[in-house]
Amino acid sequence: MAIRVQAAMVRMERFGMRAPRFLLGVVLAVGVGAQDKKEAAKPAPAKPIKIGGVTVTGSIRSRVEAFDWFQPDAGNNAYAYSGNLIRLGFSRKYEQWEWNVELAAPVLMGLPSDPVGPGTQGALGLGANYFLGNNRSRNAGMVFPKQAFVRWGGASGSSFKAGRFEFMDGGEVTPRNATLATVKNLRVNMRLLGHFGWTDVGRSFDGVHYAYSKPWGNFTFVGAVPTRGVFQADGWGWNRTAFGYGSFTAPWGWGRHSAETRVLALFYDDFRGVLKTDNRALAARRGDVGNIKIHTFGGHTLHAVESKAGTFDFLLWGTGQTGRWGVQAHRAAAVDIEGGFQPKRVLPKLKPWLRTGYYRGSGDANPGDNRHETFFQVLPTPRPFARFPFFNMMNNRDAMAMLTLRPHRQWTVSHEFHSLRLSQPNDLWYQGGGVFQPWTFGYVGRSTGGRGSLANLWDANVEYRANAKLTLLGYYGYAQGLGAMRQIYPKGKNGAFGYLEALYKF
Repeated sequence: MAIRVQAAMVRMERFGMRAPRFLLGVVLAVGVGAQDKKEAAKPAPAKPIKIGGVTVTGSIRSRVEAFDWFQPDAGNNAYAYSGNLIRLGFSRKYEQWEWNVELAAPVLMGLPSDPVGPGTQGALGLGANYFLGNNRSRNAGMVFPKQAFVRWGGASGSSFKAGRFEFMDGGEVTPRNATLATVKNLRVNMRLLGHFGWTDVGRSFDGVHYAYSKPWGNFTFVGAVPTRGVFQADGWGWNRTAFGYGSFTAPWGWGRHSAETRVLALFYDDFRGVLKTDNRALAARRGDVGNIKIHTFGGHTLHAVESKAGTFDFLLWGTGQTGRWGVQAHRAAAVDIEGGFQPKRVLPKLKPWLRTGYYRGSGDANPGDNRHETFFQVLPTPRPFARFPFFNMMNNRDAMAMLTLRPHRQWTVSHEFHSLRLSQPNDLWYQGGGVFQPWTFGYVGRSTGGRGSLANLWDANVEYRANAKLTLLGYYGYAQGLGAMRQIYPKGKNGAFGYLEALYKF
């Protein structure tokens, strides 16, 4: 299998424009072939490497990504490049405290040249983000501290961490119920705060983290500054932004009903004074250097019910926002409703899981008033909710359906469909996941000329867990552009994205 994936990567680098179609064939072939595999023994957990009392851990992730971005009037929109990330960690635990130091080394190779279209067409895929974020270099790399913290914790259930660390909102507690844990990991965690770990650099947070856990619930507080990174290979420095986050998560349920509920509060302050991305005229935005100060309140409730027919799940996630968007008052909201079913008697060898849902993030209907009403996603990891990441949760309506097949304990094959529309056509089509360098806002927006239909997205993802150390992945997504895309990209409103990845952990 490893030889076949390596051959695929070579072909992608050689035939960059044809790579997405080739990836689709790999994804479908692997997904079908997985059904014929015999049940294998569960991989044994990897044993940690010990040097004296110090534990050494690490990972090597190598990925070849290929874009066939929506067709611009000029610029390179069809390309492939290599993104690699090496992480090496050292840690030691004592009776009441522990320390952890982890280094990261991103290596970007063969980034596209001229990956920017004229005017509104803008950056042509993530390759353009890496190219622009690294001084227009086609190759970039750096070594920097990914984590460096000290944590104190005892039998009382409380722990305190200070230094540089990774954090994801929603990830404070992992439910014991397997269905809840999976839904939470894929559809809840990192909607507002995340380490952006899918990119070839990621982000960390410098600050403090306190948690108090008991069987009846978990209280978490985080106050931190986001580091540079994400698309910029140099992750050493800070950004002039900060946040404070608090949450309470409680498990509950009865009989065959398992549930979890979280309430959260998040304060975010961006005091960089950079040009804001919103639907106002350029002159108005240039004159507004005021801070962005946003208060977000909300949470989620997640349920799983076992029955003779199968397992049902339900998710409700929502937030409301107040505060200031520079000189404007900020008022926004977002809500997500999802449900799923895992039948016991339908195709039992494939273990299907069907899920569907609807998300809406508010947009701004009037750029000329004194209110900013576009939902602000803060510092998330957008990719779990947009596997072909040409959109995010801002000014977005997303009607989605998901099918997951688990033909073997080492294989997972998943397919998603997203019908994407703008909540307010007079607002922008937004992309991005928040600040990653001091001089770049972190979100981009494109005017669609009042057209609200964005795209229909079909995709497929295959994951093969060869053993406890090695995981192989393949992904392909195809976006059928609609009215908004036709307005911005009249020469070609459809786009595609795919990748092959190998992840080795030790």
